[in-house]
Amino acid sequence: MLLNQKDTVQVYLDKVPEVNFCFGHLTCSTSYRRDHTFSGKAYARMFPKSCDEVQIRLVDSDTRASASARNYVEMAGGVKKKSPAPPHRVLATLRTLWQDKHMILFKAEYTILVTSVLWFLEIGVNIWVIQKVAYTEIDWKAYMDEVEGVINGTYDYTKLKGDTGPLVYPAGFVYIFTALYYITNHGRNIRLAQYLFAVFYLLTLLLVFRIYHRTKKVPPYVFFFVCCASYRIHSIFVLRLFNDPVAMMMLFGAVNLFLDRRWSLGCGLYRQPNSTSLVSVKMNVLLFAPGLLFLLLSEFGLIRAIPKLSLCAAIQFLLGLPFLMENPTGYITRAFDLGRQFMFKWTVNWRFLPEWLFLSRYFHLVLLAAHLMALLLFVLRRWKRPGESILDLLKEPGKRVLPAQQLSSDHILMVLILFTSNFIGMCFSRSLHYQFYVWYFHTLPFLLWSAGFKKLAHLLRVLILGLVELSWNTYPSTTYSSAALHVCHLIMLVSLWLAPVPAPPPAPTQPLGPASQGEKAKSQ
Repeated sequence: MLLNQKDTVQVYLDKVPEVNFCFGHLTCSTSYRRDHTFSGKAYARMFPKSCDEVQIRLVDSDTRASASARNYVEMAGGVKKKSPAPPHRVLATLRTLWQDKHMILFKAEYTILVTSVLWFLEIGVNIWVIQKVAYTEIDWKAYMDEVEGVINGTYDYTKLKGDTGPLVYPAGFVYIFTALYYITNHGRNIRLAQYLFAVFYLLTLLLVFRIYHRTKKVPPYVFFFVCCASYRIHSIFVLRLFNDPVAMMMLFGAVNLFLDRRWSLGCGLYRQPNSTSLVSVKMNVLLFAPGLLFLLLSEFGLIRAIPKLSLCAAIQFLLGLPFLMENPTGYITRAFDLGRQFMFKWTVNWRFLPEWLFLSRYFHLVLLAAHLMALLLFVLRRWKRPGESILDLLKEPGKRVLPAQQLSSDHILMVLILFTSNFIGMCFSRSLHYQFYVWYFHTLPFLLWSAGFKKLAHLLRVLILGLVELSWNTYPSTTYSSAALHVCHLIMLVSLWLAPVPAPPPAPTQPLGPASQGEKAKSQ
């Protein structure tokens, strides 16, 4: 087909077969006609320079923009060269971003872009905080004194203590902070310790942002409140050097492994940050345990979940073995003391109560009963699918009446179950101290945007985030700040209850005959 200088050929940019230009002739590996629209990338072989005058109108399937052939054809004296695709992809991406610039902060598809910018900004924010804001000594020196006792050969937990009291953290804490002890020159190089915790903070953000990127549940503008806007979280990490951030960093690492379907590694990390145990660093991660148990039973059934639970127990036992051999009763009662009494002056959530009631064991039992009841209700009515028996979770997935609920492929539901389990524990906690804010801070946006809000959704959710932040930043806590925190918790808990329940699975298809049943059984 002979083309004149003013002839045009339309070419779509998405899938293009090979197109050759030779002495004004157009040849193609597929059938063609004049002004035919091809699909794909066009590349050319040009002999006479006069052929450069032939105009190829390139029609984008989205924007239908036109361009000259010289943008896509290499004049190389008879050498056929393929035009590079990446520049076009970059330009197309930039064009899309420019067209959606007013929606970048609201469309979850741009989570990775917004969080990347915020993460790099956080590097500067952390450096500024460390350099400009005074460090406050609270527990760091006590941590160093406690691990120094272990380094000196004391393995009896009842004899290990620091300035703020006895050692009440499991063995994993000792291993991690022993490493920090040596890195920071026996704990004396505070500035280096602050930068190490800044690294922990940045790693935590990476893990959290990856969860939000995988779920695409929260609009990107919310992540500004997750990182840059929270004074208390920066303080907990780089100005106070608490051990809570270390446990939460590894917890979010375990959640990422669960999302990747690496259940054994995730369970190992849940009990084992670095070469230690997550539960053995800080007991607060046990608040995620009911949700994790539900996920394991839903995914594997009781028999196949036992090895993963046994892995957790075995790691926990091995880590605590040196202390168990010295004084098993002392280690268990100190490291896993669930009845430890908290001081009223540090409480964030129960300031409006009289101190005698705050310290009452009966009050603690009521909170424990309410915690267990709330968990049971969520398991039976919100996490479990309608029509599914709770006993079915104990069976192997292939032997259940209803098809197994593939939670590993439903990232939103998996994360929702874990984060809700932890949040319920926070709501009914006997006391929340200021450093405990990191226990659920990074999960709040996900919970709020998973809730059953209908009207004023964005405004109400941001307002709740602001009130929660204000409550945790009020020092010392007041009756009003504690009450406001409980009101926010109550609204979130009720809205999570009102959120849509998981849809029942489609009815299983009937097999054609016995042979197909046998094949199905083998595949399971």
